[in-house]
Amino acid sequence: MKKWKFSFLLLLLFTLLVGCSSQTQNTGGNGTNNSETITFGVTPWTSTVPPTKVAKLLLEDMGYTVEEKNADAGGVYTGLSRGDLDVFMDAWLPDMHANYMNRYKSQIEDLAVSYTEGELGWVIPSNVEGIDSIEDLKGKEDLFGGKVYGIEEGAGMTITSKEMIEEYGLDLEYVASSEGGMLAQASKLMKSGDPVLFLGWRPHPMFVDYDLKVLEDPKGFFKTSEVHVVANNSLKEEAPEVHEFLSNWSMPVEDIEEMIVKIDNGADEEEVAQEWIDNNQDLVNAMLGK
Repeated sequence: MKKWKFSFLLLLLFTLLVGCSSQTQNTGGNGTNNSETITFGVTPWTSTVPPTKVAKLLLEDMGYTVEEKNADAGGVYTGLSRGDLDVFMDAWLPDMHANYMNRYKSQIEDLAVSYTEGELGWVIPSNVEGIDSIEDLKGKEDLFGGKVYGIEEGAGMTITSKEMIEEYGLDLEYVASSEGGMLAQASKLMKSGDPVLFLGWRPHPMFVDYDLKVLEDPKGFFKTSEVHVVANNSLKEEAPEVHEFLSNWSMPVEDIEEMIVKIDNGADEEEVAQEWIDNNQDLVNAMLGK
């Protein structure tokens, strides 16, 4: 009889230990269940990296597992609509990414405005005289080798740029590439003193590294955008704490530009993000609802 009681007590103790261990493994430092994995879409743009890394570190501190998946803009929005991705930190609205938002409006939720100073358009070196507007390019396309250098196919700026070539009646070829490829070509031409026409946007260190001017766009294809945080519309139900946090999201554009420059100079992306978190606790606490 005593032997049976002893065995029963051992079994009970083992069950309690397993239960406690399981609970410990499934909770983060604040007790949040971290069995939920939050997946971020990451476009090949430098402006996407700082807010994504900051959000990633904060969510991991909350106890969540975070994954990043690289894709072009079209792939990110498609992934959000299908539920393959949960969050995108770099949506340019209301104009540049309007086609994606309209196409997937029943599957994607607009959560917050990250910053409002998203300037973008066609840029040239400031020392090129007599060209201040896209209309001024008419008849002077050869000055730029008949090319406008851009980013990947499927990006909002690529789609818009091709429409602009038609609407302005310009004899230009749109050369699609990656952001890095575009900037490498532009840098090569500028260093040799040749005029170059390419895509530019802020925040971006290109405006720190080079003396550039954004061409006026009388037809209004490019407008200063707000950069938003968007998510699959199931996020609110599946991860309400994450949804609330990202609904409070805000980062100054100047801070993002400074972070991009540091990363471009070789600093580790997550170390730069952690430095920003450490130096902006008031803003972080506001986003976390503390």
